[in-house]
Amino acid sequence: MPRQSKRYKKARDGVDADKLYSLEEAFEQVKSAESAKFDETVDIAINLGVDPKHADQMVRGAIVLPNGVGRATRVLVFAKGDKEKEALEAGADHVGGDELAKKIQDEGWFEFDRVIATPDMMGVVGRLGRVLGPRGLMPNPKLGTVTPNVGDAVRDQKAGKVEYRVDKAGIIHCGIGKLSFEAEKLWENASALLDVVHKAKPASTKGTYVKKIAVSSTMGPGIKVDPGSPLKTE
Repeated sequence: MPRQSKRYKKARDGVDADKLYSLEEAFEQVKSAESAKFDETVDIAINLGVDPKHADQMVRGAIVLPNGVGRATRVLVFAKGDKEKEALEAGADHVGGDELAKKIQDEGWFEFDRVIATPDMMGVVGRLGRVLGPRGLMPNPKLGTVTPNVGDAVRDQKAGKVEYRVDKAGIIHCGIGKLSFEAEKLWENASALLDVVHKAKPASTKGTYVKKIAVSSTMGPGIKVDPGSPLKTE
């Protein structure tokens, strides 16, 4: 069993393991346990009553969080001509075509966090599937990262757009900000995410849809949240 630091034990002792906190209370608890020397990421885990083995029960999407994610997002765009200029004006960090694909393939270059592509560049990007796919970087039209509107897509990513996807265990894990955020801003971000997840409920789902929710910081304990807790959007 892994050893727990004194810092972690102190933070854990301040949390009632048997209590289901409201979202608002949960983020107050997360903030009160702050002790690391760096700005920790705050994560939310949403356990859904779906079976991801069935395509019609896959819950996946993207959302621009109202308060961003608290870090700069490096955006790479595959585009050419006027779309290349549009991407650069919107704030893209890297824009190009074959030369960038070759750099990724031959040099293992990954100085970026998100990849956007215009539809006409997917022939180039498609060759990178085995490299980008396992890292969750492959552009996808369903997530708005394959689009002719590259300017809007870049601005969304820079503003704090996050992708969410249920894993094999039926759980969505997503970073929703930094511990330096005010508790209310974390509550707003979590509420926005939960709202779109609720709206994405598959029609074929039976029984309880949102079964469990927990929030935590990078170095802190998990805090259980009441699935029926009011959202900040309400």
